[in-house]
Amino acid sequence: MMKDLFSLKGRVALITGGSRGIGKMIARGFLEQGAKVYITARKAPACDQTAEELSAYGTCISLPHDVSTVEGCKALASDFLTHENSLDILVNNAGAAWGEPFAEFPENGWDKVMDLNVKSLFFLTQALHDALKKNASTDNLSKVINIASIDGIRINPWETYSYQASKAAVIHLTRRMAARLIDDHIGVSGIAPGAFASEMNKAAKDHGDSISKFIPAKRIGRDSDMAGAAVFLASRAGDYVIGDTLAVDGGVAYSNIAQV
Repeated sequence: MMKDLFSLKGRVALITGGSRGIGKMIARGFLEQGAKVYITARKAPACDQTAEELSAYGTCISLPHDVSTVEGCKALASDFLTHENSLDILVNNAGAAWGEPFAEFPENGWDKVMDLNVKSLFFLTQALHDALKKNASTDNLSKVINIASIDGIRINPWETYSYQASKAAVIHLTRRMAARLIDDHIGVSGIAPGAFASEMNKAAKDHGDSISKFIPAKRIGRDSDMAGAAVFLASRAGDYVIGDTLAVDGGVAYSNIAQV
């Protein structure tokens, strides 16, 4: 039983924001466990280049789309369904951040972040609902993995108001979606990353050594840390994890007294 518990062989996955950062880490992990992976991102050249690079580990296909609007979500779903008639794993990873002082924080900075991080996550899952249901059963759950952040669990010192609010919303929305979609044999769960080197987290990317001093595990996250958590939730190993959001952060959210 244990031999195949983490296998994704024969499974089809779609990862938003898959051209870089956490999405790319997850894509490689899925590929190495045998999944066929579609990645999407707003910038087509970057998406195509990453898919070509990741094809060294398995079948990785680029589907560039902008999912920041409901229309964009529907367009991605429609495009995906020209390639596949069902979907086993959806990773809602695409996201945005915005930081400005409280007195100057703009409406467009609020709307951009909330729309992509929360609204699009919901409506893309809705658009792919039938595809996720198609092959799902009690013993063969489809999976939706929502990428939140530890900033949705505890506050950080940065004035990223809409980002922190959006990620708290993702965690609660994950619970609500999970309660409904398990009726269709779709397991919904989440990951709340901490400090991983990416364009979204430039502090970890550019100042990993200094950031590490404030992390109980004394290092920033590695690609394998993120891939391992995602593979767990996506595979049969994670079938009984429904509605929970896993903090993958080296202990910051739940065991660190200091703010980082």
